[in-house]
Amino acid sequence: MLVQIAIVLFDGFDNLDAVGPFEVFGHARARGADIEVGLYTLDGQTPVVSGHGLAVQSDGVLPVPGPETGNGNGTADDGGASTDRSGTDEGAGDRLPDLVVVPGGGWVDTAETGVRAAVEDRLPGALARLHERGVTVASVCTGGMILAAAGLTDGRPAVTHHGAIEDLRASGADVVDARVIDDGDIVTADGVTSGLDLALYLLEREFGPELAADVAETMAHERRGPVSTPGDR
Repeated sequence: MLVQIAIVLFDGFDNLDAVGPFEVFGHARARGADIEVGLYTLDGQTPVVSGHGLAVQSDGVLPVPGPETGNGNGTADDGGASTDRSGTDEGAGDRLPDLVVVPGGGWVDTAETGVRAAVEDRLPGALARLHERGVTVASVCTGGMILAAAGLTDGRPAVTHHGAIEDLRASGADVVDARVIDDGDIVTADGVTSGLDLALYLLEREFGPELAADVAETMAHERRGPVSTPGDR
């Protein structure tokens, strides 16, 4: 079954947080995995400029479920292409993605763009609405703080970059010392390069260890852990 993956971008994102998982999933697709992966924004902005100055062309608008209420996380102002599971002419294909990956960037050094700006904008509400409709949400590095702002890590095991751990804990997350934390429909990863391990782990979870090992070998990447799963806790 096709797995649609949307990596969501915003100005100030960290390069490797987004491009690392994108390359992992791209290698898997080239090996026959039934995956579609793209880079999306809430409003179709392109290019999107990373915190290190990399300008990236986005693939379009991230589809977000239509509002169900007039306030809170269900407002139309949360952005994205309003849709449902069955179809839209806008955004990442004709349905909601199965997985959204959220990069970090700029939180630790309090940059004007990046995660600190994103948590004050529409992205947390959009992620909350996607999650409510059954979309798995994953974060790399301080992207976990956007999940926290969306209320997705409240009382749940999660991790982020070590420079933001106390902020994540203060938000109500159950911080776990692991490189990747799988809590079913919420998956979080430690800092920067852990995005490779998160993407490889998700390949293993969805398509099996052989594909994940093949992609890791192709990328000359030695996987690191630990990975915390529900069975470990």
